[in-house]
Amino acid sequence: MKVRTTLMAATLFVAIPLLAQTPSTGAPPKPPAHQPGVPAQPAHAAGQPAKAPPPTAAASADRPDPAKEAAIRHLMDVTETAKMGDNISLYVTNQVRQVLSQALPPDRLAKLMEGFSQKLAATAPTSAITDAAVPIYAKSFSMEDIQELIQFYESPLGKRVVKTLPQVAQESEQLGVQMQQKGAMNVLQDMSADYPELKQMLRSQGAAPDESPAPEKAPAPEAPSTPKPAPAPPSN
Repeated sequence: MKVRTTLMAATLFVAIPLLAQTPSTGAPPKPPAHQPGVPAQPAHAAGQPAKAPPPTAAASADRPDPAKEAAIRHLMDVTETAKMGDNISLYVTNQVRQVLSQALPPDRLAKLMEGFSQKLAATAPTSAITDAAVPIYAKSFSMEDIQELIQFYESPLGKRVVKTLPQVAQESEQLGVQMQQKGAMNVLQDMSADYPELKQMLRSQGAAPDESPAPEKAPAPEAPSTPKPAPAPPSN
C-alpha cells in the first residue's frame, strides 16, 4: 500500500467514534422506531414468526430495572446517542453502495441497494444497538448519575453541548490527523537517508525529501572598460 494512502486510512479509525452523533450524509437520521423504556421488536415478514434475536448484553442478567432503563433511554434521547444505530447503519450502507458501484450499473445497483436496506433493517434493526447499549450505561452509571446527567443535558448549556460538541470534536480530530500525517511524512523523509528505499517511495508520492537545488553560479563580472582618452584641445 502506498505511504500516503496508508496515512490517510488512519482517518477512518478516528471518524468511527463520531458516527454515534454525526451522520455520514447531510440527511438527518430517523429516530429509533421504539419509545424509551419499550424494548424494540425486530421486524419480520408478515405471517411468519419472528426470529429470535441473537443474544446481546441487553438480554443478560445485568439488565437494569425498568425505572433505570427508562431513565437511561431518556438520557440517550436527550444526548441524541439514541441515533447511533441509524447513523452506523447509514454509514455501512453507504460503504456497501460505494463498493458495489464499481461492479454494477446504476439501475441494478439501485435495485440491489433497495433490497439490501430492507433486509438489513430486518436482520439487524438499528434499535437493537440502542438496546445493547443500555446495560453498558447501567454498569457505568448509577441511577443518581443518570438523573444528574439528564438534568445537565436538559439545561441550556447541556443542549448547546449536544449541538456543538460533535462538530468541535470532528474538527479537532481532523486537525490532529493532519498534524500526525505531516509529522509522519517529515519523519520518513528524515529516515530516508538511512533507508534509501524510502526515498524512492516518497518521491513516487510527490513527497521526496527536500533537495535544495545547487545555487546558480553568479555571472563573472565584466572587465572594466578602458577609459577613452580625452580629446586633444583645439590648436590656436
